[in-house]
Amino acid sequence: MLIASGLVKRYGAVTALDGFDLRVEPGEIAGLVGHNGAGKTTFFEIAGGLTAPDAGHVHVKGDVGVAPQQLALYPTITVRETLRLFGGLAGLRGPPLAAAVGGTAEELALTDVLDRRVSVLSGGQQRRVQAATALLPGPDVLLLDEPTAGADPGTRAALLAAVRRRADGGATVVYCTHYLPELTELAATIAVARNGRVIARGTGAELLKDLPGEVRVTVEGGEEITVATTDPTATLAALLRDLDRPVRGIDIRQPSLDDLYRELSHAS
Repeated sequence: MLIASGLVKRYGAVTALDGFDLRVEPGEIAGLVGHNGAGKTTFFEIAGGLTAPDAGHVHVKGDVGVAPQQLALYPTITVRETLRLFGGLAGLRGPPLAAAVGGTAEELALTDVLDRRVSVLSGGQQRRVQAATALLPGPDVLLLDEPTAGADPGTRAALLAAVRRRADGGATVVYCTHYLPELTELAATIAVARNGRVIARGTGAELLKDLPGEVRVTVEGGEEITVATTDPTATLAALLRDLDRPVRGIDIRQPSLDDLYRELSHAS
C-alpha cells in the first residue's frame, strides 16, 4: 500500500508539489499521467525516499523498488553483477539471490546477456536491466517512472507483462507514462497530475463516462461528416435519418485515455 497525503515540495520559487494526494492499494496498478512539470518525478523521488517533502507525508507498507526515468546503472559491470548487487542490497543472499537473478533475467529476456557489461547493451536491453533491478527483490511497492521510454516493442511487451504479474501477486504499483495505451494494457487505474496536484482519480471507465466520443459518416463523393457525441447510437441514427446521399462508411470512436488526458491536463 502507498498513501501520499498533502505533499508539498518547493525548489526556490518553483512549487513542484502543491498538496499532492494519492492512495494505491495492494494489487493495484495506478497510472500516473500529466504534462512535464506536473510533479510526477518529484513525487517519485519523495515516495522512493530520495528526497523529503516540505510538508505532507508518504506512508509505504513494505519494501520499495524504484526504476527512475533516467538510466541509473553501472556501465562497467555485467548484467549478472548488477542484478546480484541490487538483490544483495535488498537482503537476498545465496541460493535465493541466484534464483531471483535467474528468474528475473528470464522474465525480462536478459538471460543471453547476463555476462555482458551494461555499457555494451542496446538501449532496450538497458531499460530491461533497470526495470529488473526494481523487480528482482519482489518489493511490496513498485515505482516505475517512464520504464519503457525509448524501448522497442519487445522490451515494452516484456516489461508490461512483468509489471502485471507483480500486481497480480499483490504488489502496489505506481506507473508513470506518457504512452497511454500501456495503461489500458495494464488495466490500470488513472491519476492525472497537474500543477503539483492529482486532479482526477479513478478507473478508466469512471473517468471516461462523461467524455464525448465521435461519429464519422462517409457519404458518396468522399465527404466525411464528423460529430462529437456522448451518445453515439442516437447521434448516428439522427445522421442517417437526415442524410440524402448514399452512405459509404461509418466509424464510431469511443472516448479514450488520450481524450481524458487532453481534457484534464489543459483544464483551467
